[in-house]
Amino acid sequence: MTRNERNPVVIAGGGIGGLAAALACARQRVPVQLLERATQLSEVGAGIQLGPNVTRILQAWGLGAALAQVAAFPKQLQARDAQTGQVLGTLRLGERAQALYGAPYATIHRADLQGLLQRAVQDAGVALHLGQTVQGWYETEAALQVNTAEGLSLQASALIGADGMWSAVRQQLLGDAPARFTGHLAYRALVAQADWPAHLRSDQVTVWMGPRLHVVHYPVRSGQWLNLVAIVHGVKPDQAQDWDQAGHTQALMQAMGAVGRDLHERLASVPAWRQWALHDRAPVSAASQMAQGRVALLGDAAHPMRPYLAQGAGMAIEDAQALAQCLSVGNATVAEQLQAYAEQRWARNARVQARAIRNGRIFHAQGAVALGRNLSMRLMGERLMDVPWLYAGGSEVHGFNGNAL
Repeated sequence: MTRNERNPVVIAGGGIGGLAAALACARQRVPVQLLERATQLSEVGAGIQLGPNVTRILQAWGLGAALAQVAAFPKQLQARDAQTGQVLGTLRLGERAQALYGAPYATIHRADLQGLLQRAVQDAGVALHLGQTVQGWYETEAALQVNTAEGLSLQASALIGADGMWSAVRQQLLGDAPARFTGHLAYRALVAQADWPAHLRSDQVTVWMGPRLHVVHYPVRSGQWLNLVAIVHGVKPDQAQDWDQAGHTQALMQAMGAVGRDLHERLASVPAWRQWALHDRAPVSAASQMAQGRVALLGDAAHPMRPYLAQGAGMAIEDAQALAQCLSVGNATVAEQLQAYAEQRWARNARVQARAIRNGRIFHAQGAVALGRNLSMRLMGERLMDVPWLYAGGSEVHGFNGNAL
């Protein structure tokens, strides 16, 4: 950032992506202010999987110890047939992930991840403005004038839209259509492991795959709780943008159809479900969809994706790291720095978006395709399920990733 552009970078959105971007910028000594429309930061979401590509960044930011206090570190991922219960394949995580990729595979409650990022942002002295919704901006010769609906006006060197799936910054910058409904409904739940019989508890990531459905569950909160997500095909409900709606066991079981006894018992034992409709966008097709001039997009505002590669939060954190690095490069204008950020990130994000769509088709396959999937997993197992191009930037394995949410 050049000397005549030392106005702060303004970040719209205090979720995981926005907090990560604020922290990454602060660590690079880039002045930053964070705007969040909520009057207090809170996160009601459930679990998140963090691959080594993500935990490596969190460790580099000095958050390794904080992560270890609240996350779980599963030793393996297991794929099973939703109808027969048969184990199809296993991917070792734990020590294998650490040895191959230099960082662990973690599962964490979304609120715990947001909490540790928020504390780090506050410790870094980032100015946080709650109850402020970006209404618009206009550009002067020297800066951006960012205005909120509540009357706050900030001189900014750049504006970063990290305001999620229904981003107002994206709408003003790109003016494109709203995110699209995928045709999939997700039911989610958190259960205290101590409340369940021993045979239902789990310390691993398990993915159950069946016709037009799949279920994933894994431990969070140091293994004390189990996060469950069941995804089925369905009709877009009313209030579709309200991702956290009441869900009902009867509706879920009806949408699932016939599943094996083990999976049925686990789902029927959940005391309460929440439901949301899954939305996404087509994969990013150009850097201009992530940055134009002094305004850039990050995370779900830029590339909302289906959860079938377990990388929504991960790509936002990768975005944050790249953004801060580009903004710290001297002898370049902010527009040039943001262009460099977009050029660095758009193709990788597009690849993850496309692979997530493909994974969903594989998870939910029927008939001969499902039989072929199951046979391939039995024969190739770990070689098919791992994703080194994602976790370490290596060459792609032509399979699919079993990490489903």
